[in-house]
Amino acid sequence: MTAARIAVIGGGPAGLYAAALLRRDAPEREITLWERNAPDDTFGFGVVLSDETLGGIEHADPAVYAALRREFVRWDDIDVVHRGRRLRSGGHGFAALGRRRLLEILHARCQDLGVRLRFRAEAPPAAELARDHDLVIAADGVHSRTRTAHARHFRPTVTTHRCRYIWLSAPLALDAFRFEIAETEHGVMQLHGYPYAPDASTVIVEMREEVWRRAGFDRLDEAGTLKACGEIFSGVLGGAPLRSNRSAWTAFRTVTNERWSHGRTVLLGDAAHTAHFSIGSGTKLAVEDALSLARRLDDLGDVPAALAAYEAERRPVVASTQRAARASLEWFEELAMRRDQPPRRFAFDLLTRSRRVTHDNLRLRDPAFVAAVEEEAGIPPGTPPMFTPFRLRGLTLRNRVVVSAMDMYSAVDGVPGDFHLVHLGARALGGAGLVMTEMVCVSERGRITPGCTGLYAPAHEAAWRRVTDFVHGHPVPPGTAIGVQLGHSGRKGSTKFMWEGIDQPLEEGNWPVAGPSPLPYRPGVNQVPHALTVPELHRIRDEFAASAASAARAGFDLLELHCGHGYLLSSFISPLTNHRDDAYGGGLGARLAYPLEVFDAVREVWPAERPMTVRISATDWADGGVTADDAVVVARAFAEHGADAIDVSTGQVVPDERPAFGRSYQTPFAERIRREAGVPVIAVGLISSWDDVNSLILAGRADLCAVGRPHLYDPHWTLHAAADQGYTGPGVEWPAPYRAGSRKPPTGRRL
Repeated sequence: MTAARIAVIGGGPAGLYAAALLRRDAPEREITLWERNAPDDTFGFGVVLSDETLGGIEHADPAVYAALRREFVRWDDIDVVHRGRRLRSGGHGFAALGRRRLLEILHARCQDLGVRLRFRAEAPPAAELARDHDLVIAADGVHSRTRTAHARHFRPTVTTHRCRYIWLSAPLALDAFRFEIAETEHGVMQLHGYPYAPDASTVIVEMREEVWRRAGFDRLDEAGTLKACGEIFSGVLGGAPLRSNRSAWTAFRTVTNERWSHGRTVLLGDAAHTAHFSIGSGTKLAVEDALSLARRLDDLGDVPAALAAYEAERRPVVASTQRAARASLEWFEELAMRRDQPPRRFAFDLLTRSRRVTHDNLRLRDPAFVAAVEEEAGIPPGTPPMFTPFRLRGLTLRNRVVVSAMDMYSAVDGVPGDFHLVHLGARALGGAGLVMTEMVCVSERGRITPGCTGLYAPAHEAAWRRVTDFVHGHPVPPGTAIGVQLGHSGRKGSTKFMWEGIDQPLEEGNWPVAGPSPLPYRPGVNQVPHALTVPELHRIRDEFAASAASAARAGFDLLELHCGHGYLLSSFISPLTNHRDDAYGGGLGARLAYPLEVFDAVREVWPAERPMTVRISATDWADGGVTADDAVVVARAFAEHGADAIDVSTGQVVPDERPAFGRSYQTPFAERIRREAGVPVIAVGLISSWDDVNSLILAGRADLCAVGRPHLYDPHWTLHAAADQGYTGPGVEWPAPYRAGSRKPPTGRRL
């Protein structure tokens, strides 16, 4: 089926540009666009487009590109103003123009090409249009009626966030993208501003809902809002009046859809997805959607195939952008907890908030700015942040890289063997500051699988001593510390090796499992756990203490108590797995009682000069489970009992979790704990590059970064990170026998 007759619902950039491209590619097409508003009605003021998007426009439609190029205002700098101090970072590169002018250009292009534009006209329903059109493009915005009418097919999710914001304009041209922070008696407010014409700038004022209400904005009319915002941000405005265009305070809504097409109808732009304005990608995504759809229809001709190809191409790009936008909007939602940072670190934190701008590419854009941030943080010149030392009690780690605890399931009767010596020894030779064992079980029944290691028999202690002796003695010069993670599988025990079926019960040789309550991990699949009695809990507590004493004798430098991932201690903390009605169940304080009791018993026997950390699941990613707010309480409680750092993971508590996977996706939980609980944190979760580690450390989001899978791919990941950055110094040293390999080998043929 070819697209000979096309209906477009919505006259924003997505609908207009799609109509223009589709008509230009096939002038015989009959294309009609409906827009309920007048041609010059628009909301907002300026739009920002990236060089990548402009390149796509130039290639697809030089006429539109030429018209846009004549209108653009360009600039390179970002200013961050906090507590009266302005810090500037350069080399970023922006292009913007007025939204009204953008629409005028697209209107003219559509009219030149013969697209029928019907303004002040409500479009017929998409289902009706689909009866006599080959394709219906629903570009009807964030409040899409098409999406709502066909929600059963598109399956949308609309998430409303916690800040209120308003789009305004000022008759002055800012010379940079400006973020200005105002600390008022009502709370923290922020301004996002940028030029879009030689004499005009967009001004967005944003604040948390509760701040907005305390400041009385919910009771002000338009004139009162303009006056109040103008007074709050008088410094940047310089007395210039704020302007409104039927502007209204609103809360941002993130829109996602499980499907973007239904029959002959397809969603475009904000109807399909939204991205927070703080990364300036709304119009960019809309224009790129139009480019992709037109290209796929031109390439494939067949409408169903083209719609499938369009979605396949765009969905990963949009998902990545939405993850970045979500990180950015959450940064601003939690701005209040960041305001006490040193000024340059605050600015660096803001600039890298979405994870798209990183330490390395910011250093390329503006090396002087990054050098000033590092100097303020006390980082020696020429030293990447990841190669600075960090002290926990009597242990000083030479750098901020931790090899994550990763279960290997390769022990025999709990005894670590040659595999563990080689596995952990290789990672120690690889330069990390700290290497963690897998979860080492405190009893035979506390194992996850038959291949889990233990510390509950003399043979275990002797075997672990062999590993710690190697780590402490063989890297020349020595410098890597080794930590042990102690845990008990709880209701998630007696299962197969991961590669045979993760969390699946053994086919034979099962042992009974236990937990706070008789709730199986997967009903009908995993065993129903025995609900532990108080005497049994005391016995397991003593097993933890005995294993800790054994770990000390075995020579470990650090001990981590595993209270995450749905294992025994974690299952006491989560209300989804703990339904007890005694002193160990009920509210969060009661649910924490047993894990804290175990922690105290371990801390008592663990040498005072050696640090202890605790791994937690900071959210269950499930309704009714542990939340980020709870995680701060949990972390603070362990810190008060003597924990030296919190290893912040998430999830794996219940099988029906819905995690928001993405690069460094667990870091925001760690950062919040670090700032609100005042305890050092170890960040984990898809931290895969040395650039990420540098960014997280310098921004103050984490103290240490645990890197797992990259260390499976490359045991010498940390050494190679140093080589890639040209670093030689005390933060990492190549073992003497390996120094000849400290330079990356040349590739290709060289004469």
